Amino acid sequence: MSFSNDDVKKVAKLSRIRIDDKQLEQYTNDIQKVLGFMEQLNELNTDNVEPMANPLDGVQVLRNDEIKDGGYPETIVNNATDDTMNFFTVPKVVE
Repeated sequence: MSFSNDDVKKVAKLSRIRIDDKQLEQYTNDIQKVLGFMEQLNELNTDNVEPMANPLDGVQVLRNDEIKDGGYPETIVNNATDDTMNFFTVPKVVE
């Protein structure tokens, strides 16, 4: 697969990235190298490779969801510049 300067310009425009004409050739070459590497990966035989969700064989250890701290909202709200009934009060920013 080939990637031209026009393709790089299109991707840059869609990505909202400004690319100078000096940089255009370098980006085109870099993308060509990446695509060349991807073509090499497509040549690998993966028929006997099991799909996996995680490259590590470990088991995810879950912990119980326990409340370990809290119960003192007055102390926390003391840090606020403005509060109402133990809640932080912030100015309205959306009309």
